[in-house]
Amino acid sequence: MILIIGLLVIVYARWYLGANDGMGRFFAYLMLFMGSMLGIVLSENLIQLVVFWELTSISSFLLISYWQHRKDARQGARIALNVTAAGGLALLGAALLIGEIVGSYQLSAVLSSGDLIRQDPLYPITLALLLLAVFTKSAQFPFHFWLPQAMAAPTPVSAYLHSATMVKAGVFLLARFFPVFSGTEMWTWLVGGSGLITLLIGAYTALFKHDIKALLAYSTISHLGLITLLFGFGTQIAAVAAIFHIINHATFKASLFMVAGIIDHQTGTRDIRKLNGLIRYMPHTAALAIIASLAMAGVPLLNGFLSKEMFFAEAVLMSDSTSIAWLIPLLVTVGGIFSVAYSLRFIHDIFFNGHPKELSRTPHEPARQMKIPIDLLVLTCLAVGIFPAYTVQPILNNAVGATLQSAVPEYTLTLWHGITLPLIMSALALSLGTLIYFKRHNLIANYERHQHINARRYYLTTIQSLISVASKITGYFDGGSLQNSIFLVLLAALISLNYGFWHYPGSWFGERTLLPLDPVSLILGALLIIVSLYSLLWYRQRLQSLLALAVVGLISALAFIKFSAPDLALTQLSIEVVSMLLLLLALYYLPASAPRETNRLRLWRDGLLATAIGISVTVLSLMVLTRDFETIASFFIANSVSAGGGNNIVNVILVDFRGFDTLGEIVVLALAGLGVVALLNQTKISPIEKFHLSNQPNPLILQTFSRIILPLMLLIAVFILLRGHNLPGGGFIAGLITAIAITLLYLANGIFWSHQHLAINMQKVIALGLLCSALTGLAALLFDYPFLTSAFTHFDLPLIGKIELASALGFDLGVFLVVVGTTVLSLVQIGQLNQKRPLKETDKWKY
Repeated sequence: MILIIGLLVIVYARWYLGANDGMGRFFAYLMLFMGSMLGIVLSENLIQLVVFWELTSISSFLLISYWQHRKDARQGARIALNVTAAGGLALLGAALLIGEIVGSYQLSAVLSSGDLIRQDPLYPITLALLLLAVFTKSAQFPFHFWLPQAMAAPTPVSAYLHSATMVKAGVFLLARFFPVFSGTEMWTWLVGGSGLITLLIGAYTALFKHDIKALLAYSTISHLGLITLLFGFGTQIAAVAAIFHIINHATFKASLFMVAGIIDHQTGTRDIRKLNGLIRYMPHTAALAIIASLAMAGVPLLNGFLSKEMFFAEAVLMSDSTSIAWLIPLLVTVGGIFSVAYSLRFIHDIFFNGHPKELSRTPHEPARQMKIPIDLLVLTCLAVGIFPAYTVQPILNNAVGATLQSAVPEYTLTLWHGITLPLIMSALALSLGTLIYFKRHNLIANYERHQHINARRYYLTTIQSLISVASKITGYFDGGSLQNSIFLVLLAALISLNYGFWHYPGSWFGERTLLPLDPVSLILGALLIIVSLYSLLWYRQRLQSLLALAVVGLISALAFIKFSAPDLALTQLSIEVVSMLLLLLALYYLPASAPRETNRLRLWRDGLLATAIGISVTVLSLMVLTRDFETIASFFIANSVSAGGGNNIVNVILVDFRGFDTLGEIVVLALAGLGVVALLNQTKISPIEKFHLSNQPNPLILQTFSRIILPLMLLIAVFILLRGHNLPGGGFIAGLITAIAITLLYLANGIFWSHQHLAINMQKVIALGLLCSALTGLAALLFDYPFLTSAFTHFDLPLIGKIELASALGFDLGVFLVVVGTTVLSLVQIGQLNQKRPLKETDKWKY
């Protein structure tokens, strides 16, 4: 369904969207969603399934809000994301609990451990979390309200997401875990109860909706409730019927959504009260819509009739299970009655019932290509309804076998089973549904008097209340003072840390022998204390305090060298230079001196907190470092060369053993850089001290020096990058060196000259870096290795000697590009903050 209906929707969307709708962006979002759905279906790992589950929520948000200029699209997308993302969080909890119970996250292991899971004490919590994910994604009561709001999406989105894919992800999850969780009383009551309520609410409400897509949305809710109820019955034949109806519903509902899009496209409205007699103008479209609607109503000779007959049969069988179970056949018949009623309203009120009213344009048939997908879907409804054993049964058997993880139970798909109770229930639904449709006016009037009672209203009220409470709490703790905010954060950290101290059962300090105090360490420690005190005592003089902090960083780098950590020393030195440039640029917009603190109480408060934190961190460090304990360092040391192909253990850890962590870190770094641009791009801040160099050229020596040193620093950066796998260096350090060189060029020559001679889009550099690292990881999948698995080899070159080539170099190159792009982008953006206007030649000497 994902691929076939997806292809039909793509063909339909090509003719539905206008020239100004941005088809490239639309199809990109659609492909992202399609890939995410395929990931859910094909995942063999629970955590991987959760990741794809969340990707469907994100991509559906992008599709629902595709028309961003419309308020209803933005609001509908937010509601859908909030509800489905909450379900995704619950699914993550369920996956973790299942992995804890089974001892594996592989689905094959989980599906063979049904008895183990059902007997575990964590089963109720696990099932509740799993069902929360199912109910939110498949719009089951009480989370059904998000689906009608999502109808603000373009109709191709509704035809795909809200008939065959996204809303089916929840019931797919029910089917996937049916052998594991079904068969308990809790399963029956929760799954069956929610499904029955959803079936009735959706069917009843659909009859009264005047918007075509709203009618179809509530109809979808009702049919999803039907499928959920079938799984709630817990029998194998009920599961067969549920899977069969998933297929049938996808075919007739996708075609009906496409018809709704054609009607909207050709008439300019979706209001059923204005759409009458369209069969005169659009006979082909009307014929397709009538057949699909009759399939939705469960009329014989169409696919919907077969699965609804199976549904009624299972409801009859359930009537003997408990004392009140006789209500189930009655209630599902009521649901079938309203299903027939709203299907007739869709047919009669739109295509018959008089003439169109107040249409903005004269309707006519759409382009032939736009109707081809609907033709194929409607033909499928007919073929399955007339020849089920030859069309759908082989596919259904495969799906049922994969779901039940056992032999397919015996069942028959035929048009005639004789005069049976399910047939009588179908006849009652058809006849009474027709009667209710013709008596609908009084029912509609009564519904409109009470339509203020709806789940969406309660949801919005709840959200507003939560926002109000959160605002009050935030206002109480955050009065606009950054100092107070930092104080509260540090105070919370101090309380948490000391809570652990006082509840630690053993001795605070271990018996590990400390290193002897040598003169170099003593001098470095004394200098560190002195310079730190200087920065504290002279904090009002911003420049002096900043220089003192730079010296602190330099002393830290010397300490790293002293204790044989050259990689850390290089990184520390590079970061100190970049940080100094960043802070100096920021100081340009601040007074030279900070205001004097007049509140003595606040000074004592901050001083005591700083002292307490310093003592606590010291004690914590001694608690950890004075104990002998096993570390993973021995593994890295033993496998750095054999498994990672490099002698620089730090670099091998970053780009190989912990490469996924590094990938996440550079993504965060890239987002931070782009965030700086977004925040400062429209900002104009004039410096406090009006000191401009616009009429004074920069020193010629500095200009010349910057242009000479740039290629030398770039050469050093390349050297540091290439040697990083075996010697101190790597992409991060090389990126910082390159960023420093480019920043120096800007400082020496001005923004205009640098922009003119260094025409590099740093945002594209960041994107290229992320792509390079990601593709390096994905390349491993082509050779059936896990993501980011490295490969390496050695070969000899004449005159050069033995050379190593590792795929991790591609990953490190991506790190290099992200660091360069983010750092330069941030520094330049802050440096030109007071020049937010088009650059001119006269600006060539400005910073």
